[in-house]
Amino acid sequence: MHPLRKQRMQWICLMLISVSIATALIGYILRQNANFFYTPSQIANGQAPIGVSLRAGGEVVVGSLKRARESLLIEFHVSDDWHSVKVTYEGILPDLFSEGQSTVVTGKIDDQNILHAVQVLAKHDENYTPPEIAGMYEDRGT
Repeated sequence: MHPLRKQRMQWICLMLISVSIATALIGYILRQNANFFYTPSQIANGQAPIGVSLRAGGEVVVGSLKRARESLLIEFHVSDDWHSVKVTYEGILPDLFSEGQSTVVTGKIDDQNILHAVQVLAKHDENYTPPEIAGMYEDRGT
């Protein structure tokens, strides 16, 4: 093989390896930061991964909201009418958050199927339902 052709081939191989490594790293980083949406039924059935950041949504079960007296710790249940998931959150809830309203929470599931939320989103007006929740209700026919 001609030396110039050999050098070009080495550069091409080096570039292919570099692009492959960069693509793999980008894919790994994006996968780690993805928040997948799960319904309470999927979480109750064990379909949601434990210890991975995810989003869950449904309606806040009436009578399930409990606030700690000495801290900002809040516990409530989110339901999709079939199953409910216990959610814990430490922080200030959105102003429009209330029992019986739709919500989407972001957090991690532990081994007892309790979702430890880092973010709680609430319904913002009378006609709004998060797209994931609306799709869930349309599939169900309600």
